[in-house]
Amino acid sequence: MSYLALYRKFRPTSFDEVKGQDHIVTTLKNQLAGDRIGHAYLFCGTRGTGKTSVAKLLARTLNCDNPTENGPCGECPSCKANLNGTDMNVHEIDAATNNGVDNMRQLNENIRNIPMNNKHLIYIIDEAHMLTGAAFNAMLKTLEEPPEYAVFILATTDDYTIPITVKSRCQRFDFHRISVETITDRLEEVVAMEGEKATRDALSYIARAADGSLRDALSILDECMAASMGKELDRDSVLNTVGAVKVDIYFDLLGAITENDPERVLNIINDAVWDGKDLTKFADDFTWFVRNMLFMKLSPNIGSELDMTSENVNRMKSVGADISTSVLSRYLGILQELCSSIRKSSIQRVTFEMAMIKLMHPETDVDVESLIRRIDALENRSGGPAYDPETNQEISRIESREVEALVDARLEKKLPKLLKEMGPVASAPTSVEESNTAHKYGINLRDPAAVNQKQGEIIDNNLRKSFPPAEYEDLQKVSNIFRAKILPQLKNPLKLYLREDEVPLDVDKNYRIGSTLKLLMIFYDVDLEENHVHYTYYRKEENKAYLENTISNYIQKNVEIEYVVRKGKKPIIDEDSLAINKIAGKINTYENEEERNG
Repeated sequence: MSYLALYRKFRPTSFDEVKGQDHIVTTLKNQLAGDRIGHAYLFCGTRGTGKTSVAKLLARTLNCDNPTENGPCGECPSCKANLNGTDMNVHEIDAATNNGVDNMRQLNENIRNIPMNNKHLIYIIDEAHMLTGAAFNAMLKTLEEPPEYAVFILATTDDYTIPITVKSRCQRFDFHRISVETITDRLEEVVAMEGEKATRDALSYIARAADGSLRDALSILDECMAASMGKELDRDSVLNTVGAVKVDIYFDLLGAITENDPERVLNIINDAVWDGKDLTKFADDFTWFVRNMLFMKLSPNIGSELDMTSENVNRMKSVGADISTSVLSRYLGILQELCSSIRKSSIQRVTFEMAMIKLMHPETDVDVESLIRRIDALENRSGGPAYDPETNQEISRIESREVEALVDARLEKKLPKLLKEMGPVASAPTSVEESNTAHKYGINLRDPAAVNQKQGEIIDNNLRKSFPPAEYEDLQKVSNIFRAKILPQLKNPLKLYLREDEVPLDVDKNYRIGSTLKLLMIFYDVDLEENHVHYTYYRKEENKAYLENTISNYIQKNVEIEYVVRKGKKPIIDEDSLAINKIAGKINTYENEEERNG
């Protein structure tokens, strides 16, 4: 007799053998006991969770001559015929290949035939989401009002593709992913029935690798038992068979990343590749490793929930003590992207290596969080942490990073100069007066929200003032390109207001405040009566500064804005302005002063 795969050999023959789906088993058993059988069922859930097995078990129970509380008897002619695949009253349809309207029409014809020697005529439609729209429409009437002896069981992994008209005619059961503990217990039972030996640690790893699918777990177990025939199956044997790596490698790899040692990282990857390890699996497991370390950092007592030995739990706590939660969160985000991209990559090794480089070099990122490690490194080199100016007490490293992470990524070129001015990461203070630039601006470092707003304003304003003053030609350029180039870079609601109001920009050589030439934003008093809310928003100091900073950053010149209110109503064409953005994005430009005056 040919060998039968474990997942087929140990398919449930009673409801008690169905693992991890107690909510479904209880409902079906109550329906059978109370003779409340539905005419159509929809079994939904991920792969390997028992949809087809429960469908077959339900079909066998419905036609069993001597059903029990736990399902079919397994001894009557109907049960034997079903187990042998000769039952003429149970039809299994693979919707992946029989998905057309003609197949459903044939089903509608066949369902008229009364079942032989049994109570029910049962149709199990597997992969039901593969049916075409026309096929679903063809079976709707039959599904709604089938003969009293007919029962439909539809199984699918993609229930969202099933038409709502079909779902409303079925009783829906959602199959959950099976827990690691439940899968491990079932694997132990299977190993014992096969007369083999395996450690709990090995079976637990298989259960975790199966990702909630008992069928996947049995398939992996089948392969591992064949690879270690006659020997006790241990964790190392499982790792070698599935192409995974030992946890020591993850500790070594994480250490190399945190120490910024690219040569060591490359050697670890090289060894894994030459040992035949699956880089996709490597990326998945390393992601889980970092995820476990992050949770260990957030909740030190969670070790028992992470499916790890006590030795590794203690080791992980020790290693994680030197890595902040924000850094681990950044690592986890990059690794999640790696797990997705490496499956689509034609050169998996390069994809993996690039992700490791990105982990070591936060400067390759452009978000604010990525600066945490960079500023942390500056602080370590300077030898001094940040101090609270009010108490002259050292701020914890996490609090200090919360403040320092507010630095905008676009200031990379000017970061050393600004950090020196801001104080906290430049050097350890020697007195309260010298402790921090934040004290100068009245910032309380204990209030991250206040620091976030105030420090951002200070840095942006410092950057703008570091530019040379805008000249007449620079302001002309701003007037010409504002609507097309600068306006899209603004944030709402400022961008929305400026686009809606079509505020004209102007520049006048004779309009200066002190020695500074101003960019004029023209408002008309009649229009202000209708849009006073917008005008009030424009005049807020923080909004005005934000607009000045954005324009200055774009042209790399210090631009200051002055609001001017004129009498009357804005004309369709403003003849007093040199270069104004008009309705529908029109821009009036003049090649020389004579053309303008003419």
